[in-house]
Amino acid sequence: MGITALLEKIDGLVWGVPLIVLIMGTGILLTVRTRVVQIRHLPKAFKFMFSNEEGAEGEVSSFGAFCTAMAATIGTGNIVGVATAVAAGGPGALFWMILAAFFGMATKYTEGVLAVKYRQVDEDGHALGGPFYYIERGMGEKWKWLATCFAVFGAGAGLLGIGTITQVNGIANAVKGFADPNGLYTVAILGRDYSWAIIITAIAVAFFTALVVIGGIKRIASVTTIIVPFMAVTYVLVCLSIIIYNIDRLDDSFKLVMESAFGLRAMGGGALGAMMLAMQKGVARGIFSNEAGLGSAPIAAAAAQTHTTVRQGLISMTGTFVDTIVICTMTGTTLIITGATEIGLEGANVTGYAFGEGLPWSHRVGAGILMVCLMFFAFTTIIGWDYYSERCLEYLVGRKGKALKIFRWAYILAVLIGPFMTVSAVWTIADIFNGLMAIPNLIALVTLSGVAARETKEFFAKEKHLELK
Repeated sequence: MGITALLEKIDGLVWGVPLIVLIMGTGILLTVRTRVVQIRHLPKAFKFMFSNEEGAEGEVSSFGAFCTAMAATIGTGNIVGVATAVAAGGPGALFWMILAAFFGMATKYTEGVLAVKYRQVDEDGHALGGPFYYIERGMGEKWKWLATCFAVFGAGAGLLGIGTITQVNGIANAVKGFADPNGLYTVAILGRDYSWAIIITAIAVAFFTALVVIGGIKRIASVTTIIVPFMAVTYVLVCLSIIIYNIDRLDDSFKLVMESAFGLRAMGGGALGAMMLAMQKGVARGIFSNEAGLGSAPIAAAAAQTHTTVRQGLISMTGTFVDTIVICTMTGTTLIITGATEIGLEGANVTGYAFGEGLPWSHRVGAGILMVCLMFFAFTTIIGWDYYSERCLEYLVGRKGKALKIFRWAYILAVLIGPFMTVSAVWTIADIFNGLMAIPNLIALVTLSGVAARETKEFFAKEKHLELK
């Protein structure tokens, strides 16, 4: 059995029916226990996002923590991940992605609540929190082994999966698609020919990653608060323009998504299999993109300057809404409406085709716009995930260990070599680490759901009492 086949088999086991049921079931449970917080209090969540608490302990503002989390969240999953999900699972994967995100908003809310409640803040203001602490402190010392498992998987995901290789791979392929689409300018490395565009991109991204990550959470937050809002708005406006220009195809695209989601377009008795494939790819890629249930975002939430658990939970919740229900939906609709997933392309090239075909401009212009969006999205994810994975390692080895410095340079090295790995292997490795991270976190969320429900009830009861005065 080859390495690729082995990875795919492991991926199939990790992302089988049990994990999908656990993710969706946890989201449904938390939606009920928080009394549909993602609908009832979404406007308030956006209001909180842009206002800071004075004198609260923590390392960065609530908006800075939000942007750090969004930096790690909005990346290749929104562009390449959606494309691979729709190509592999059919247009119906988009439906399951959106549905999972709806329930995932309650999951992300609960993660934010628990992260702040159980975090550790040192005398110098250094904050550390996330699943490893709400497992250890919320569930008890006897569950510390589960917290350790999460931290190990989290560090691995940052170093070998979602944080480095997938992101820089997407950037490099987008640059190649724009600068050297026919592979005319190549050099041989270890017996294989690589475009100079990929080599230069790898070096440049590794260099800029080093400049940012060495500065820690405050530098990461300062960079992401500028880049993330600007690029998210730009990307959504381009996708929206493509959808409006092709509005006559929108009804057929919507019908295609719904039929595919429930296997209605499958031949013979393959409807259930087609539906399960769409569900698996949609949920897996959706989790890769918005990270609800993964346990990564609460690591950033724990650094926020806030007194209130629920407040930060609401802010965290908006991340899933923006990432999947807005941005991923825009990407998926753009791909389906232009037929980009039906012509046999792979990775970022699928979205590149949609951007070139969707508006009356040349494919080169579309590829150029996508390249810029992908570069910024993926770069911010790289630096955001460095923060996550370093915090996981800090939980394991302590704050001042040499292991942190070694890990930081290993992270930069992973960024450097990422573009030279195959797309399928890269995404499979990332999926495996995501699934392994999610399992201990989801166990903790279910176990501590009563704590989140109580915090929610007390906060809104107090708020209502103050309003009545």
